[in-house]
Amino acid sequence: MPDFCAALGCSNQRNANTKQQGITFHRFPKDKVKRQLWKMALKRRDFEPNDRSVVCSCHFKAEDFDRTGQTTRIREGVIPSVFLFTRHLGKAHTATRTSRTSQKAAEEPPQDHQYALDPVQVKKRLNEAREKLEELRRDLRNAKDRERRHKKTVKSLLEDLKHKHMLSEELQQRLDDILLG
Repeated sequence: MPDFCAALGCSNQRNANTKQQGITFHRFPKDKVKRQLWKMALKRRDFEPNDRSVVCSCHFKAEDFDRTGQTTRIREGVIPSVFLFTRHLGKAHTATRTSRTSQKAAEEPPQDHQYALDPVQVKKRLNEAREKLEELRRDLRNAKDRERRHKKTVKSLLEDLKHKHMLSEELQQRLDDILLG
């Protein structure tokens, strides 16, 4: 038998989808006084919770939860308190926090302009990029210097071979084309 949230107007059902969204379900307390407080908080006429009745985590504040263990638990003495009741219709609507992101946002203190850049971080990253650019420029300059030295050495060796008449005219012509081309 599926578990649906007992809050009026809430259609959250215990299933894989709600679990993935981070919604947890909590049974009514066994203690009669606490159970009565939960029942009154729901404001449902003629509702009597049974042993399987549950309320989803959308009806609790972020600070109502104990998330220190593997299981998300309700802190001792907490009563569900997140409801939007419409008096003139006699119905209740819940303010649901279904996604993990919205739950996390509800748990964190509000920050002004979360999308704004942190100037300290930006400056640090800019300096790192400048250092990397300078390092790459140095590497390129060194590679070009090595290439020039190698070409000079090859040219000098070819000149020596030419003066000693160790190259044929055909080979000499091909090497000249390569070096000049």
